Amino acid sequence: MNFSIIGQGLVVLVALLHAYFLVLEMFYWTKPLGRKAFGLTAEFAEASKSLAANQGLYNGFLSAGLIWSLVRPDTAVTLFFLGCVIVAGVYGAMTVSRKIFFIQAVPAIIATLFVLMAH
Repeated sequence: MNFSIIGQGLVVLVALLHAYFLVLEMFYWTKPLGRKAFGLTAEFAEASKSLAANQGLYNGFLSAGLIWSLVRPDTAVTLFFLGCVIVAGVYGAMTVSRKIFFIQAVPAIIATLFVLMAH
């Protein structure tokens, strides 16, 4: 089993998830797709759209960092950004919804394990 290729693929998956979160939070927060994804009322979505856009921007930075760590291969950078995703997922699970742990942190934890096994 090639842990390096699997690890890189999982890092790409985590990066794509965060790019998707960026799109949902920055551009679809008040639209039916965003409201359904996050279980929001139209009123709450409208009132919180600037906060959601800020969240989306941070998710974009996480995605960009993960992609950067693959374009200019550096395991330390990859692990740093995966660690940021894990911390964000754990914090989100503790403060918002347990579902966030499984959607955000678990894929990053699995990717981290494969990246570590490759080195």
